[in-house]
Amino acid sequence: MMKFLLCSFFLLTGSALMAQSAEREKLQQLEQQREMEKARKVRMVLDSAIYLQEQEDYEAADTKFKFALANMKSVPSDLAYFFGKNSFYLGKYKQSVDWLTKYIQLKGTTGQHSAEAAEWLKKAESSLLAERQTESIKTQQILSRDYTIDCGPTGKVTCPVCNGSTVIIKKDYFGEKYKTCQYCKKLGYLSCEDYNKLLRGQLRPAQ
Repeated sequence: MMKFLLCSFFLLTGSALMAQSAEREKLQQLEQQREMEKARKVRMVLDSAIYLQEQEDYEAADTKFKFALANMKSVPSDLAYFFGKNSFYLGKYKQSVDWLTKYIQLKGTTGQHSAEAAEWLKKAESSLLAERQTESIKTQQILSRDYTIDCGPTGKVTCPVCNGSTVIIKKDYFGEKYKTCQYCKKLGYLSCEDYNKLLRGQLRPAQ
């Protein structure tokens, strides 16, 4: 009787473990199917984005590219290329440089779009440089106007020429040369008035 009970127990236990294993396997298969379906839909969105880019609807393409990026576990190299190219068309040159560089890092010179990516990267880098130069000129133009920057309650600003050290270090072939800062008068700071003059290019160095 005892042997019968033990056999029955082991049979029941074995059956339960097999059922649990089968259930886990079924759940894993369902999860894989869901992931595959999700990946298929995201790929459709990506294909749609590429089509919109070809139709020169760059804003709509950008929205779909971003959706694909947000819903992919691993970014395919093609997406890096097309998103970088689309970013260029939208004038987002820094973003374009980043993604085109990523594509080239992933595929090197053997990728399907490697040659085009290199060309677009050159354009993006050139446009980014021009954009930064324009921004720099605009900043200088703004600061050159008769605006006065508030220096705070102390009325003082750390000298931007020597960074408060009172000394300017210059390097040449013979080593380092130290020169006393001619703007802060050995104080390491500027008065608010002098600081604003410096920004406008009106502060003359002491002789």
